[in-house]
Amino acid sequence: MKYCVLVLLTAVILSCGDVNKPAKEKNETTNAKVDANYNPEAVLDSLGIVLRDQGIPVANYVHVARTGNLLFLAGKGPKQANGENIIGKLGDSLTIDQGYQAAREVGINQLSVLKAELGNLNKVKRIVSVHGMVNASPDFKDHSKVINGYSDLMVAVFGEKGKHARAAVGMGSLPGNMAVEVEMVVEVYE
Repeated sequence: MKYCVLVLLTAVILSCGDVNKPAKEKNETTNAKVDANYNPEAVLDSLGIVLRDQGIPVANYVHVARTGNLLFLAGKGPKQANGENIIGKLGDSLTIDQGYQAAREVGINQLSVLKAELGNLNKVKRIVSVHGMVNASPDFKDHSKVINGYSDLMVAVFGEKGKHARAAVGMGSLPGNMAVEVEMVVEVYE
């Protein structure tokens, strides 16, 4: 019996492999996987996109919560550089193109959160999941065309790493009558 326990304990210790490696050594190994040509911030520059400070949340939440190598970004709205949200209801006061632009604006805000959290966007391993909510009239049917504004931006910035699982759903209303709100889950290298 003692022999079985010893063998089992040895197997567990060996399976943990790098448990005793220093954090720096683990990060160097993980970061070594980043392609030297992977530069999302250069892509942002080429697109003329300027990231902006998101300030302090106005309620009892944080912009981003991290667990392990996953970042969960709180829902953001389409606040523009001038500080005003794009407001209105798709299928009523806003067109699909206006909704697309609103979703793209949300993407810029979420990229700003990522940059503030990570220091450099090349630490993004992949965009895992996007949950897009569209302020829509009951008969509106093109929610996915609106959220494409967000998804297209993520793919433009991160390439294949920007492709993600997604939901695009309609809501009867959103806070402050904003047109779109999006949450995102991101996997990072360290």
